[in-house]
Amino acid sequence: MTTLTTGRDAAGTTRAPASRPASRRWGAWLGTLPFFAYTGIFLVLPTLLVVVGAFRSREGAFTLNGLEQLVSPRTITIFVNSLWLSVATALIGAILGALVAYALSTAPPNSIGRRVVTAFCSVLAQFGGVMLAFAFIATFGINGMLTRLLKEWADFTVNGAFLSTLPGVAMVYLYFQIPLMVIVFLPALDGLRVQWREATENLGGSTWTYWRRVAGPILFPSFLGSLLLLFANSFSAFATAAALISQQTLIVPMEIESALRNENDLGMDAYAQALALGMIIVVALVMWAYAALQKRAARWTA
Repeated sequence: MTTLTTGRDAAGTTRAPASRPASRRWGAWLGTLPFFAYTGIFLVLPTLLVVVGAFRSREGAFTLNGLEQLVSPRTITIFVNSLWLSVATALIGAILGALVAYALSTAPPNSIGRRVVTAFCSVLAQFGGVMLAFAFIATFGINGMLTRLLKEWADFTVNGAFLSTLPGVAMVYLYFQIPLMVIVFLPALDGLRVQWREATENLGGSTWTYWRRVAGPILFPSFLGSLLLLFANSFSAFATAAALISQQTLIVPMEIESALRNENDLGMDAYAQALALGMIIVVALVMWAYAALQKRAARWTA
């Protein structure tokens, strides 16, 4: 079986149909098998196991116990805490990160300063977990270095327990949320063309007109997409909050861990799977919106 294609040469005459062997098509499909295998094993299969596990007890019987606990007041409060934490860190991180990214976009692309700051942001965006929590505890904790210095030099007492609260966790999350925003939003700012500003000025528009009528609408889908990415990044974070808050379960990932490690109630497995299913639904909706916004933004930055 072959595929026929036709076309025209430089003189405008029609070329003879060219045949494309079927083996090439099958070769192209075979090249995608590692990707589909990886996606199926590490994404699709775990998702299916979570969906099935949310309706099964440890003995394998059908149960709605997990979903009943999912809609309990306590669980709803935990989801609200996670949503508040994610929205707050996403908004603050997006605004501050966008300002830093704009400052970088005004520098020459190959300047040393821009390259250093971009590399530094790339490192900080991946710096999290227990190491990040330890760094903040060692600095701002009850016996942290800065806490003791402020007490000795300025007689100022820092509340070391602040890091074990949701606002404290939000402050720590901003350490990697802001650099992540810089990395993902900088390409959109680089996509703004000088000709657009020049055209606005030639037509009598001011800087405010340019940002309100030209640059703003173009960057808005990219900004919202980056905001959603920061939301998903914060919503799924676990290790940093778990290291800072050890005696409570304030967010959904910590509640999942608590349910899985519960030794008093062996029926908590379905509850943990139901919590994970709720997280999957939230993240899936966010990432779908992110992909839609990125597709729209690509029309202007292509």
